[in-house]
Amino acid sequence: MSGLRTVIICLVVACAAVLSPTAMVPPAAAVTPGWSTLPVPAAAPPVTVSDVAARGAGEAWASGYEHAADGLRPMLYRWDGGAWSRDTSFPGAQEPGWLGEARFVGEEVWIFRQRAGAGEILRRSGGEWSSVPLPRTLWTYQDFTAVPGAAWVVGEDDSGLKVLHYDGSRWTTQSAPEDVHFLMGITARTATDAWAWGDTSTGTAVLRWDGTAWRDAKVPLPSNSNVQTLLAEPSGRVTIGGSQYTEGVTRAYLMTWNGRTWRTTYPPLGDAPTEAMVRGPDGALWLPVRSDRAFQSKYARVNGARATFSYGPERPGAIDVRPRALARAGSALLSFGTVEIYGSKPNLMSERRLGG
Repeated sequence: MSGLRTVIICLVVACAAVLSPTAMVPPAAAVTPGWSTLPVPAAAPPVTVSDVAARGAGEAWASGYEHAADGLRPMLYRWDGGAWSRDTSFPGAQEPGWLGEARFVGEEVWIFRQRAGAGEILRRSGGEWSSVPLPRTLWTYQDFTAVPGAAWVVGEDDSGLKVLHYDGSRWTTQSAPEDVHFLMGITARTATDAWAWGDTSTGTAVLRWDGTAWRDAKVPLPSNSNVQTLLAEPSGRVTIGGSQYTEGVTRAYLMTWNGRTWRTTYPPLGDAPTEAMVRGPDGALWLPVRSDRAFQSKYARVNGARATFSYGPERPGAIDVRPRALARAGSALLSFGTVEIYGSKPNLMSERRLGG
């Protein structure tokens, strides 16, 4: 009788295990942090990547240009959350020119474009493209940024520095402080909080727009330094990345504004440029750096004064893998750049990092 009872109990336990919803559904596999390859339809090499911008995990745009026999040709790719595809639906996609910075403005995508020497902003709304021409043609178009209610283009013409401002309906020309000779870049947090950086009579300076005028932001930059990028985040935090030249050596530096004071750090990045630096989903700063492996990309994760490094996937036959732009895409990082396979010209590459 004792043996029969044991058999019955075992059968009951086995049946419960089979019928239990918990037993029927295996635990979700943990995401292992790391970089993976994302296929990109080939362009006409050699190619230059300008920017990549993402809105969540399901939409991103990468811009740049091809170096065709008759000049530069615009190049635009779209990420839909699962794959990259080339977009040629914008007006004049086959005409000479190039594409620059891309920005999400509300539900729209705005991309700066140079077309036959003239500048314009491509806008995609409701799946349709349109363009906003600039009020004047410049010799150089240095940078572009846009937020809801405002856009800026900085560059030069025969009369010098130009700061062009768009308020959603018309363009105006804004004045910079008198001693500013040239602006290298511009970014904005809101229509009344924008930042720019450039050369002055006394060196590099950072400017700030408060909705009324551009003024020197009085940022205590390191001596003998430049500014390469500036992140103005929704929280109000501002991070500046650049390089400093001291005693024959160039080293990267970072400055962070917490709303009251600036803090400067020198993470172990060597002379790595910081133009492609972004705030990752883990709260740290990420940027591509020069790789010591010809067949793999390399990325730095910076948290305060510390830096850790990770490599992208191995690419057989590659002699140069260069991520050019990074963007946060939901809980992932998207990288877009070029890869040169031995015996061929550089073409496009993309990588994604999931997990922490």
